[in-house]
Amino acid sequence: MNNPFDYIPDAMCDEAFRKLIVKLDTLKKSDRHEDINFCRELEAGKMLGVLIAIDSCGIRHTLYAFSGQLGEGGFYHNGFVNPVFDYLQPDGYFKTRESDISRQNIEIKLFEEEGFAKIKSNYERAKRVLDAEVEEYKEKCRLSKLERNAKRESGIINEVERAAMIRQSQFEKAELHRLKKRVANSLEPLTANLKEAQSRLDALKEKRHSDSEALQKWVFTNFKLLNARGESKSLSEIFAETPMKIPPSGAGECCAPKLLQAAYLRGWNPLSIAEYWYGKSKGGEVRIHGEHYPACRGKCLPVLSWMLQGLCIQPPLDNDYQSTARHNPEIIYENQWFCIVNKPSGMLSVPGKGEVISVQQWLETKYGADRVVKMAHRLDQDTSGLLIATFGSLSFKVMQSLFAMRRVKKTYVAELTGDYQSHGLPPQGHIALPISPDWLDRPRQHIDFNNGKEAATDYEFIGVSKNRSRIILHPLTGRTHQLRVHAASEMGLGLPIVGDRLYGKNINNDSERLLLHAQKLEFIFPIDGNHYCFESPLPF
Repeated sequence: MNNPFDYIPDAMCDEAFRKLIVKLDTLKKSDRHEDINFCRELEAGKMLGVLIAIDSCGIRHTLYAFSGQLGEGGFYHNGFVNPVFDYLQPDGYFKTRESDISRQNIEIKLFEEEGFAKIKSNYERAKRVLDAEVEEYKEKCRLSKLERNAKRESGIINEVERAAMIRQSQFEKAELHRLKKRVANSLEPLTANLKEAQSRLDALKEKRHSDSEALQKWVFTNFKLLNARGESKSLSEIFAETPMKIPPSGAGECCAPKLLQAAYLRGWNPLSIAEYWYGKSKGGEVRIHGEHYPACRGKCLPVLSWMLQGLCIQPPLDNDYQSTARHNPEIIYENQWFCIVNKPSGMLSVPGKGEVISVQQWLETKYGADRVVKMAHRLDQDTSGLLIATFGSLSFKVMQSLFAMRRVKKTYVAELTGDYQSHGLPPQGHIALPISPDWLDRPRQHIDFNNGKEAATDYEFIGVSKNRSRIILHPLTGRTHQLRVHAASEMGLGLPIVGDRLYGKNINNDSERLLLHAQKLEFIFPIDGNHYCFESPLPF
């Protein structure tokens, strides 16, 4: 069977998916309320899966799945496989305990908004009044002290007056102490009420947390997944062997686990599998309707590593354009502080997990131990163009500060999939969309307005040819995959860069590289004060 994390769908899966699209188009015309809602939710964005399997008689079968839940049917819809574990039965353990937790949420909210809020408000109001009384008396004491100090400095007071001032000072200090004690006594019952209310609120929240954890643990323990040998493991057991230890929410509910479980339960042998995006992108992700995608690694890598045991799985694809550069980098400028390297597409900027050589390693080999080489910035593996490598710690720190202060002007050229004019895009503009990693599907990034880091890009279209748009890009920040995400996202340009394996249309028939090139770098180097400008010709 194909590797679900790195594959091109075979003809059987593609044909099965096309048939599914036809069925869904028919379903959209249905008069049934549940069918209409089902299709509406699908169009909002969903991953659909196809599995081709063979039974003991040699007959081929097709199975379909959708990720997670959909519509009123939840886990179920005619024509799609059942969930691996249906914990949402109306009168089942999960729904019963979930209802209890929901009631706890309501109880906590009511107590916070009414009982606790009133007790806290009474305490704070009384404390403000009493604190104001103390501050008022402190001010009176301060003015009285200033008056006494002035008399002492005048030198016209006698011993009787001096003694009276000492007595007055002592009285004021004692009176302030008595006032603070009265305030504390007045606040004591209100403080006790607030502490009691806080303890009750903390106890309610602790019980809710404990019950939620217990319910989650119950799901993970009872969520059993098969492998091709007929062996079974729970999600808890599977993830206990990973650095995560605890399964993420939704683990086991993606398409691939559902499809494999359904095949195993029927006694069928899986032949090929594929997952396709249907509908709009959602949640800041960059997805294209009808395109196939690999299984996510955060949720599915541990699960599928178990479920695929007993099957013969193809190795990851060996596409030259994806893994290695076709030629060596070229040093186009060098001085005592830094060098400018023209990186080919397919080459890593810095060492990765594999054995493929990176630009940094290539430079280290070239210069030997005489120079300490560090990359001042990076380009994606599939991106070609200009890179700055520094020699020594001082140059590295200076160059890093230039990038941090946005004093390095970077110019990229790219080919985008589609005609920008027919998409109604302005010929030039600015994109500001924050980006963060998709932790459950690395190395993908997504638009994230809550936790993403600032990412800004200026752009200018410079031509259109054969349904492709050529564009100049000026990244003002340096986020991972920034230009690729800003180009492909519907919130950005909505036109993926040609050859983009992660965010664009998948390449099936040729090995066309990512058409993104770092064409120009321009900066003033503080150490020597010189203005530098470097350009690299387009390789496409």
